[in-house]
Formats: sequence, structure tokens, C-alpha cells
Amino acid sequence: MNIIKNRIEVMRTLEQSMSEYLAKFLKPIDTIWQPDDFLPNPASDNFHEQLRDLQEAAKGIDNDLMAVVVGDTITEEALPTYEAWLMDIEGVHQEERQGWTQWVRAWTAEENRHGDLLNKYLYLSGRINMREMEVSTQHLIADGVDIHTAKDPYRSFVYTSFQETATNISHRRVAQHVKKSGNALLAKMCAFIAADESRHANAYQFFVNKIFEMDPSEMMLAFEDMMRKKITMPAHFIRESGGKAGDLFEKFSDAAQRTMVYTTQDYIDILKGLLKEWDISSINGLNDKAERARDYLMTLPDRLTRISQRMRTPDQVHQFKWLSY
Repeated sequence: MNIIKNRIEVMRTLEQSMSEYLAKFLKPIDTIWQPDDFLPNPASDNFHEQLRDLQEAAKGIDNDLMAVVVGDTITEEALPTYEAWLMDIEGVHQEERQGWTQWVRAWTAEENRHGDLLNKYLYLSGRINMREMEVSTQHLIADGVDIHTAKDPYRSFVYTSFQETATNISHRRVAQHVKKSGNALLAKMCAFIAADESRHANAYQFFVNKIFEMDPSEMMLAFEDMMRKKITMPAHFIRESGGKAGDLFEKFSDAAQRTMVYTTQDYIDILKGLLKEWDISSINGLNDKAERARDYLMTLPDRLTRISQRMRTPDQVHQFKWLSY
């Protein structure tokens, strides 16, 4: 039995319980929060007062942190790329309206609210050069992603398990930072987005756990391969107007590191969390190659920690075109 056949059989087996997974990890559309629940209502009598309060609070966000919020928003708005990628993995059939296709569409629909909410907030804040942000968003969608998963569901679910956890951390940290400056509205928004990302991370980690039960050696090899190649962020190709794909990512990452929104240590901690969540040290039934893969994974956090201790975040702040200085 070849690998692709195994993967399709595993995906089909998981698919049989999709209605249960949808109910467990996603929320009903008619009752889940929507962007309008948080933002000033233009039809209300006190809209202008609410808008002034929003803009006054936004002034308290320092430039690095505001750039991180913009970068997070652009990342959220690149959803067409992510849906196209997930729809193309083995075991997902776009022509169907159930099973994995239903999951991908429902997950995308929940995620779509995040970019909508943050985009409208940034527009109302008066602190953003919206055209520059919109150019960056269009570039990121056009440039696509480089996440090394090909059409493999095992590698794809490792990626989403890692990435959804990372976005949870990023939004949660932004919420913590802006709350300290008195920006209760943005703090609440980011906290709700972070909660969504946490549910989504739990879902993909759950799927990987199920795959480990059915195909442990191949799942272990997929996990190892993704970590050897490194988990690249969705914003890896982010750029400003006039730039080349990816030439802004390092500066964006530096801003996230300086503000402690998402750091090298967070990357290591996520890996440690996945090793624990999937109980990698105790998985049975591995072939020799998968045993060696496990050995690599178990020693990787210490190796990455030693590397991170030699790294230094630049102090120089980049003048992002996204911001109205």
C-alpha cells in the first residue's frame, strides 16, 4: 500500500466524523460574534463620539506595535491563498459540499471575520495609510505562500497546528499590550480573535492526534520534515509598495520581537507544546526511519534554544509605509 493511498484512506476515515468536528471546533454562524458587534455604528446618534474615543485610544499604540497589528491584519486578509491551498491537499474534493470541503469552507468563513474586523478598526483609527496596507495585502495574496507542504494533508495539518497557535499568541499579546495603554476596545477585539485561533489550533492538533493513531510512522516523518524545513509564517512574502516579495518580513518580525508579541522563544515553546500534545515520546509502532525522526524532534527544542541565545534583535525601528506618522 503506497503512501498516497494511506493518506487518502486516513482522510476518508476522519471525514466520517466531520459533522462532530464541525460542532466541536466551530461556532454557529447565526450566533458567533461579527465585526459589527465591536465597531462604532454609523447609524447611531453617538457615532462621532465613539469614533473620537476610538481614535484617541489608538494614539496610545506605539509605532512598532501598530505595525504588528497591520501585519497581522494583512496576514488575516490573505485568506483566499490559504483556502486555495487547503482545498488542493490530498483527500479534499472541491466539488463536494460535505466532509473536508465543508470544513475548509467553514473554517475560512470564521477566519474571514478577523481581517474584516481589524481592517475596519485600522481604517477608523486614522493612523494608517490604508492604500499602502491594501497594496501589501494584494501583493501577499498574489505572491502566495511558501509553506513546504505540497498536497500532503499530514504536513498541512502540522503547519496549521503550529500556525494557528502562533496567531493565537500574537493576537493575545496585542490584546495584553493595548489594554495596558487603556485601549479596551482593541484589546477586546484581539482577545476574541485569539479565542477563535485557539479553537482552530485545537482542531488541527486533534486531527494530527487522530492521524498518529492510524498512521504513526508517516505522521512522524511528516512532522520531522516540516520542522527541518522550519515553519514559515504566512506573511513570509510580505512587502511594501515598490518592494520585492519577502523584503519586509524581517523588519516585521523584528517589530514583533521588540514588542514581545511573537518571539523566537514562542516558536520554540509552540514546538514543545506540540511534542507534549501529540505525546511524541510515547508513540508506539514506529518503523526505524520514524524512530530516527522522533529522536530528531525530541532534541530540536534544545538545539533551537542554543541558536536563539546567539541571536540579537535589531534596535533600529523601520519606518513602515503603512503608518501615518
